[in-house]
Amino acid sequence: MLTIPCGGNRAKIRPMSQKDQLFQERITAAGDFVFDEQVVRVFPDMINRSVPGYGLVVPMIGLLARRFAQDGSNLYDLGCSLGAVSLAMGRAVRAQNVKIVAVDNSPDMISRLQGLLREDPPEIPVEVRQQDIRETGIIDASVVVLNFTLQFVDLDDRPDLLRRIARGLRPGGILVVSEKLRFEDPREQRHLTDWYHDFKRTQGYSELEIARKREALENVLRPETETTHRSRLLKAGFDEVYRWYQGFSFASFVAIKQGADDSEC
Repeated sequence: MLTIPCGGNRAKIRPMSQKDQLFQERITAAGDFVFDEQVVRVFPDMINRSVPGYGLVVPMIGLLARRFAQDGSNLYDLGCSLGAVSLAMGRAVRAQNVKIVAVDNSPDMISRLQGLLREDPPEIPVEVRQQDIRETGIIDASVVVLNFTLQFVDLDDRPDLLRRIARGLRPGGILVVSEKLRFEDPREQRHLTDWYHDFKRTQGYSELEIARKREALENVLRPETETTHRSRLLKAGFDEVYRWYQGFSFASFVAIKQGADDSEC
């Protein structure tokens, strides 16, 4: 665990990233995707070329955090990877006496994030934890983010995780959940998959790379339908659920715990 104190300047960290060419030669099998050092080196390039609108989603989560962050509370970035959401919240939030808790179970991700934060500390303190998010206590929180993270959690563990987050949120707090979706209508699923692969081709990925990465993520990334997400969030203790973004198969939701203040920030 590492806590980075407040810095004098707004964080402007831009992680150095190699081009994602992991699946040009890597032989893959179902479930063969691991967030190891190889992935860390190319992660910023990989995520931006693989998730439509990722470069928009992250700063918009920062703006959502600005609206809902409460003085004296904790902000959680669960499955933080290299801290893009933590940094976005650190730049955007205006609430006083808050702390960001960035959690990831990958030692390679955490090591790189700690180095980035030491190089350029953000104004809001960031506590970095190498930990399984299923073991993270959510305490006195006003904002919690699962940005393309829940999809990697075992299906049976997802309801309990969301219940614990809801219990740990203050009234008026939010959970932001970004996920790759599965669609109930086979035609819709086929169309969205085809359009997504068109997007990846425009990003320079070859047919072989697209196929190999899909095989590697099989049984590791487990998408669910929007209906499933909404129903589970409401059962977990949230009162309102809104889809605020969708780009092909990728969507982001805001779940609000009762007591939200809709006034301007």
